[in-house]
Amino acid sequence: KYIDSNNNANWDEGEQLQEINIADVRNEFIKEKIEDTEIKIIGASHTISITIPPSKAYSANDENSYIDGILQKVVGKYITESSEAIGPKIGSELKSDALNALGIALILITLYISFRFDRFYAYGSLAALVHDMLIILGVFSILDIPLSLKIVAAFLTILGYSLNDTIVVFDRLRETKDKYSADPIDDIINKSLNATLNRTIITSFTTLLAVTSLFIWGGHVLRDFAFALIIGVLVGTYSSIFIASPIMKYFEIRKNI
Repeated sequence: KYIDSNNNANWDEGEQLQEINIADVRNEFIKEKIEDTEIKIIGASHTISITIPPSKAYSANDENSYIDGILQKVVGKYITESSEAIGPKIGSELKSDALNALGIALILITLYISFRFDRFYAYGSLAALVHDMLIILGVFSILDIPLSLKIVAAFLTILGYSLNDTIVVFDRLRETKDKYSADPIDDIINKSLNATLNRTIITSFTTLLAVTSLFIWGGHVLRDFAFALIIGVLVGTYSSIFIASPIMKYFEIRKNI
């Protein structure tokens, strides 16, 4: 038997949840002519996630009752841990708001770096941040992980983390440049990166420990968020070293030509 979300009193003490055959569930949705349904096992074999097309979800008067009727034919009693309905309009607004949030964040970051350092440093930091976002989007696209508000929040978190790493490197770079102004720019960058390398590795490692723990034990709700942070920490660490500084150097050299 499965636990009924509308009547937990039916749950006898010691009653165990049984495995769900997702093939049977998928076939039932196909019988109802909902062929684009995404059904996958989450963690244990008695917990599943179901995503149905928005057009079909809103064709019934009560989409929850519509899905309940299908599931009761296959699994009987069950618990609904969470449900969320996103229609075309809401999805469009979510996409627009997410792009606006990321765009505004990048603009403000560029202005901040320009005022604190100079515009060449801003170019390097902006290139590193755009690189981080594209890598994460590429990984999520390859793994077919849907974007949501949690992922947008992860993107903004990663922007802050990567920017912090980049500013630490640039701050040391500025100090080294003032101290060894007669040295070639390559030597100045190398000295700055070597001076901050231990700090960068230790900080990234400890952050990864916390985020990985969140990914493993944080549950399904936080898994995609934590996964995005794991990728962001990894790519943000090397982009601060191998992308931000070389881009800054490129524009710095072009200015002096």
